[in-house]
Amino acid sequence: MKGKLPMMAIFAVPTALAALSLVGLVSALTGDGLRDAISWATLAMPLAAVFWAMRARRS
Repeated sequence: MKGKLPMMAIFAVPTALAALSLVGLVSALTGDGLRDAISWATLAMPLAAVFWAMRARRS
């Protein structure tokens, strides 16, 4: 096995996706208009990450 990855490198992306999801959910629950747009944008990021990972895995 190659050298171990630091904990920050392993959990950086999942932590960022969790934070974006939390911001999106709170934004969706607290207002309309711009907050709805923010919630759509932030809640789409985990889906975008899944599609990116699936595409990267195929190539």
